[in-house]
This record gives sequence, structure tokens and C-alpha cells, in this order.
Amino acid sequence: MCGPAAAGGSPAGAIRTARLVLAPVGWGDLAELRALKTDPGAYGLMLGGVRRVPQVAEELAEDLNLWAAVGTGMFTVREAGVFRGIAGVHQRPDGRGVGLRFCLWPAARGRGLAREAASAALGHAHGAGLARIIAVARDSNFASRLVLGSIGMQECGGFERDGHTMLVYESMR
Repeated sequence: MCGPAAAGGSPAGAIRTARLVLAPVGWGDLAELRALKTDPGAYGLMLGGVRRVPQVAEELAEDLNLWAAVGTGMFTVREAGVFRGIAGVHQRPDGRGVGLRFCLWPAARGRGLAREAASAALGHAHGAGLARIIAVARDSNFASRLVLGSIGMQECGGFERDGHTMLVYESMR
């Protein structure tokens, strides 16, 4: 899905923000996704936690299927050409629907990049016709909760998982 470069040097289907380029994930991104998703410092707080190497390829295949089905999904996030992380939507395995997900390398955090990427990805998903998008964050993950609130998502419920209280947010358009 990460097609040839479009005018301006961005991959086809990419979103440009003030500082970032979000490009649809593709098989060419597998090594960067594997590094991010198997790193405890980067992916440790994500729902489901750090991934095993084979899981990363399985999730990428699922992401590509969502792109094919609904015209939106996960994006790589790059700042000045450097891979900073991911943002986008995925089909949640727990049946709650399409969920917003974002994760940046720890070195890229604290500068508003997650909010910028998550906002762009959320807008793209709604623009693709998805009326309801949820996100889930641990109640103790104040950084993610701040991002979700700052992009207009509203807390709408919660559940317990692996000894943690998980808060559910939604965006309706």
C-alpha cells in the first residue's frame, strides 16, 4: 500500500501535517515496525504489550486488509524522513470496533508529535467514512489520555484487563 512517490516526494496516499508525513503502512516498513513493536520501551504500554516477531507480520497483513476494505488504516509516522512511529486505525480483536492506535519511539515523545499524528489519522479515518472510532488507554497512561482528549475523543466507558483499568474513548462523526 505504500506506493510510489507522489508529487512533492511523499508516498502516494500520504498525509502531511506541519511536521510529519504519515504514509500507509506496507511490507517495506516491516523492519521498522518489527523494531518498534518488539521494543518494551516503545510498545510496552500498548494493549497486548510487546509483540513477538511473527506477530508483527501478522498485524501488518491485518492492517493491509483493513486498508483494502475501508480505505484507511495504520500509517508510518516520519519527521524529516526519520521513522518516529505509527498512528492510525485497526480492527480491534476484542470486537469493540475500529480503534485508533498510536505509538512513537520514546525519543520522539514530549513534543506533541503523537497528538499531531493521531489527529491526522483520526481525521483520515472519519474522512474514509468511519462514523465511530474508539481508542483504549490504561487509566494510568496520562500521556495517551491527554492526546485522546486533545483530539476531541470523549471517554465513554472502561473495562479491566490483566489487572489494569482500561478507559474507552470514542469519536463520532
